Amino acid sequence: MQEAVDVVVIGSGMGGLAAARTIAQFGGKRVLVLEQHYTVGGMTHEFAREGKYQFGTGLHYISANAGPFLEYLTDGRVQLSPLPDDYDVLHFPGFDFAVPATKERFRARLVEAFPGEAGAIDRFFTETRRAMAGLAARNVCSSLPAALRTLGFPLVERLFPVAYRSLSDQVSRSFRDPRLRAVMAARWGLYGTPPGSSAFGYHAAVPLTFFMDGTAHPVGGPREISQIVVEILGRYGVEVRARQRVDRIVVERGRVTGVDVEDGATGRRYRVRAPAVVSAAGVRNAYTLLGPEAKPGWRRELASLPAEPSAVMLFLGLDRSPAVFGARGENHWFMPDLDDHGGSGRPPGEGTLYVSFASLNNPAARFHTVEVLELVDPKLVDRWRGTSIEDRPEEYRRLKDELAGRLIDRLDKQWPGFRETIAFAELATPLSFETYQHSVRGSFYGLSATPGRMRSALAGARTSVKGLVIAGQDAWGSGVVGALAGGLMAANAVLRPRQMSAMWRTVRAGGPARDESTPWRGYLRVAGIETLSPTVRRFRLEPLGGGALPFSFTAGQYLKVDLPVAVEPIERSYSICSGPGAGDFVEIAVKREPRGLGSAFLHDELVAGQALRVTGPLGEFTWDPVRDHGSGSLLLIAGGVGITPLMGVLAAADGAGHRGRIVLLAGFRSEDEVLFRPDIAALRTRLPGLEVRILAGRRIDAEALRPYAGAAGRVHLCGPAAMMQDVIGLLTALGVPREVVHTEAFVSERSRQTRRERAHAIAVAAAAAGTTQFTIGTRDGQAFACRPGQTVLDAGNAAGVSLPQSCGEGACGTCRIQVVSGTYETDPRGMFSAEELDAGWRLACQTLPREDLMIAR
Repeated sequence: MQEAVDVVVIGSGMGGLAAARTIAQFGGKRVLVLEQHYTVGGMTHEFAREGKYQFGTGLHYISANAGPFLEYLTDGRVQLSPLPDDYDVLHFPGFDFAVPATKERFRARLVEAFPGEAGAIDRFFTETRRAMAGLAARNVCSSLPAALRTLGFPLVERLFPVAYRSLSDQVSRSFRDPRLRAVMAARWGLYGTPPGSSAFGYHAAVPLTFFMDGTAHPVGGPREISQIVVEILGRYGVEVRARQRVDRIVVERGRVTGVDVEDGATGRRYRVRAPAVVSAAGVRNAYTLLGPEAKPGWRRELASLPAEPSAVMLFLGLDRSPAVFGARGENHWFMPDLDDHGGSGRPPGEGTLYVSFASLNNPAARFHTVEVLELVDPKLVDRWRGTSIEDRPEEYRRLKDELAGRLIDRLDKQWPGFRETIAFAELATPLSFETYQHSVRGSFYGLSATPGRMRSALAGARTSVKGLVIAGQDAWGSGVVGALAGGLMAANAVLRPRQMSAMWRTVRAGGPARDESTPWRGYLRVAGIETLSPTVRRFRLEPLGGGALPFSFTAGQYLKVDLPVAVEPIERSYSICSGPGAGDFVEIAVKREPRGLGSAFLHDELVAGQALRVTGPLGEFTWDPVRDHGSGSLLLIAGGVGITPLMGVLAAADGAGHRGRIVLLAGFRSEDEVLFRPDIAALRTRLPGLEVRILAGRRIDAEALRPYAGAAGRVHLCGPAAMMQDVIGLLTALGVPREVVHTEAFVSERSRQTRRERAHAIAVAAAAAGTTQFTIGTRDGQAFACRPGQTVLDAGNAAGVSLPQSCGEGACGTCRIQVVSGTYETDPRGMFSAEELDAGWRLACQTLPREDLMIAR
């Protein structure tokens, strides 16, 4: 079986995703991304343990000013939580040094600690800038055609020799004090090659340039980055497939023609033909996939490059916040000696150690975690290489336990009592990274960051095989943003000059301005929780860093909120009860539902300070004081917590200085359940036309409605389904035109479950009958397919048929359709009167066909 695309990308790390987007966006190419793992995202991947501890695998912190590359790739949507100003604390034998944000503060602290070397410190930073420029020039050169690379590589080294010196050589040339040398050479673990072997250009680029403005952690965790990017790729037609292992890069007559693939889920083997292949799986993997097409000279050159280090990584879940030990979210580096060579000659577990308190830097984290990393020689686990996870012997497990014990001992020595807080521990070895990352021998950072790498023609975006391009860390440098830059270098090698120019103009501009017509999606901080009744609480949400909300809304709209009740969040919709004039916060009110998973979390587990991901604003159940000014008397009718969006309407009227007549008619089961009493009392003093009638312990009947129905020019009705259906019928009987009645229902978790159960039953029955699809026809002559178990709305959206819609779950009542013929399952949500139901009016998002249907829109 064969498929055909324009470009295949191997690997879905940041390099692969960046290459895929830019090639599709600026080259107009059909791009297919193949990922061998079951989760896309490369080293932004996360995993969970015990249903609560969430761990990152590769991204622990990035620059607080991540620059235009990340802004572009994510459309500016990634939110970053800053680490403390002293973001890296270095522990040496006999002294500590805290690295502060900004070059100016870093220099001042160095001069304060080493006043006799002030001039040397300034000269060192000058050399750092030259080394950084040299590395950038070399990497850009690597993406150019062969003739330019041949000329450019020697020229770059002559112009920027400092970039090619070893880190040890550079600090020895620069400083006399061994402690200052140790401070400036520390943090080589950010790119993985010890000071005696690493090229100074890499050190200049990562700890001494990229992180100089301070550091940050993605809110929601590293996977937020890849999730956003994959979503954006869909706009450009890029297909991303997980669990697809590329077995071979096919070359015919010296040119790439495609890849051979095995589907990890089904075992199916297939070929994808493509004139260009971008490998974001590392240089060594790329040349291995070439098989016999890889020339002996290339193999010899790769073999001459130093082997890459791997890592052991300890993932810890704690039963309390590490803040009890004084941690504030800063990283800690433990160096065993001043002349740090990664613990060379020391047993594993006793070398240079990096400790990250990720949960302290992620306001969305519910449970506290610590991640501990030590770079090691992959030979550590050679004797078990080639074995499966299940078949590894007890000896391997003992090694893991011993390593975990040594690492925990070091943590407990630094923070006495730390051991007692550990509720979960798991150690990853080089075999873990080899299995899940598919890197050669568990390589953590790609090719070693040595002078030899900088001189090698194989370490870069271009290859000697026509159509084969390298992306990722091996095309630029270490880390997530380094891999991203490598993806842009790969695009450099694929795109035509005019397309490449357009790409760089767009990338330098960063993320685009947000389209205000689309819902905002991101994290807000829980700023306050207030009890309104025994069953209802109000939650105030604010921007993470304060200031204005990142979106504006109209009174009556709602937010979708992702609730982290388990590893994967559940989504719920809640009406906004605050007014749009507040500007710097938004409020929702939530009733605790019996057996309600989402509402139980909000009432029992959510605490102030936690971040929640929201989408919005959404909904058409709106009132605007300008737009609706001439609609006459406004009648607001609420049942129970259905008063929530109506409070937003009243707040909007107050903010606009509305002086017209407004009637609030609200029913509650008891006096204890009456909501917003103080708010309503305050509004009555500011809204001269407001009349309020609260019915506690009695239903809203015709007698209650009659005094207000005749004068109502616009009605907003929200409450339980049965109450709404009754009130719609009563209003009709009292002569209120149906078109002035606007409805919104609140949707319980049980009703959602009921729909899923009905959908499953319909799908099972259809499969037993051999039915694979139903046909839905419309009065205006259209027809579209509907899979059994699919709602009319979902089927229409899949077929590109336009149906009115907003929330998709029966809360807003926007997706009204009239079913003319056919049988189905549905839930009217109280959006229609009995007469309307008899006439066939239903909600498309709740209607599940049992056979072919005819509908009117």
